[in-house]
Amino acid sequence: MKTNKVILDTMERCYAASNLKIDESTYAVMASEAIGGPCYSYNIQDLTKREVIWEKAGGTMSLIQIPERNGEFLAVQNFFPGFKSAGAKLVWGRRDHSERVWMIKDLAALPFVHRFDIFNVNGQNFILAAVLCGSKKNREDWSDPGKVYIGRLPDSPENGVEFTPILDGLCKNHGYCRGYYENRECGYVTCENGIFAILPPIAKIGGWEIRQIMDRPVGDVAFTDLDGCGTDEMAVIEPFHGDKVKIFKIIGKQYQEVYSYPKEIQFAHAITGCTLRGVPSIVVGIRRLNSELFFIQCVDTVNQTYEATLIENGVGPSNICVINEPDRDIILSANHSKNEAAAYIITD
Repeated sequence: MKTNKVILDTMERCYAASNLKIDESTYAVMASEAIGGPCYSYNIQDLTKREVIWEKAGGTMSLIQIPERNGEFLAVQNFFPGFKSAGAKLVWGRRDHSERVWMIKDLAALPFVHRFDIFNVNGQNFILAAVLCGSKKNREDWSDPGKVYIGRLPDSPENGVEFTPILDGLCKNHGYCRGYYENRECGYVTCENGIFAILPPIAKIGGWEIRQIMDRPVGDVAFTDLDGCGTDEMAVIEPFHGDKVKIFKIIGKQYQEVYSYPKEIQFAHAITGCTLRGVPSIVVGIRRLNSELFFIQCVDTVNQTYEATLIENGVGPSNICVINEPDRDIILSANHSKNEAAAYIITD
């Protein structure tokens, strides 16, 4: 595989990496966590052209497209560095397609909201929102644990949203990914208490279900079938902002460790499961020490041998998003340590 790097922008504390479908085109979206930081989009067919979503807001941890809405999204704002995030909120973005400008409106105040997702349940969209903690006296105060909330997404932001907690007591409630649990789509949240699968209701009269799949401290998690066995392997960062990247495989009925990244790392932060040129992969970003971006693949399925390939040192990704196309793949990387928004074009 060949890699070509495109620097989309210089962006202070570039933090969020995502993508949107707008008028049948795909756009890369990058945003800053800095106070007053921007959010920009780039049509992936021409990554040199930038469109402003907002110029001055900041504190953006996550950005998710609303299902079946052309270019509409929800995003976190006001989650500022140093966990100064009591004023964090969700905002709703809509594109005026005739004027090619974005309209951003507040949807809901949700202190310390860090990750969220949108699930369509029996024809209705619901927000799953995970908050890092309940409150903070200072940066190192973790005495008030985080929660997971569920709220029905209205038809427009003016109607607001009412959140109901469904899981609490989650210290350092930091990581999130979408995946499957026993063939059911779910959201996985990670914290000092471990990893929890949050499963949407199957029927209209049902409730959200919760399964704990690991009880050790985990900073973030990703899933993909690395060895082609038919069941996803689980890749984790341990612990919160940790110094270990590990892969677990279900053997029997239990997750067992089959790989640990062998090099010294500090502040592992970004991890995602994907394919790169058709090969199942885990892409990882480390924010300190060598601040590397790399991917892991299984090179021997029988002996469970895994190999890590470096993409770049010195960039310190905070979040990663992978877009697959027929003739190339694009790794969007919020290179936090280098204050840049970047795209890595992967070709055969």
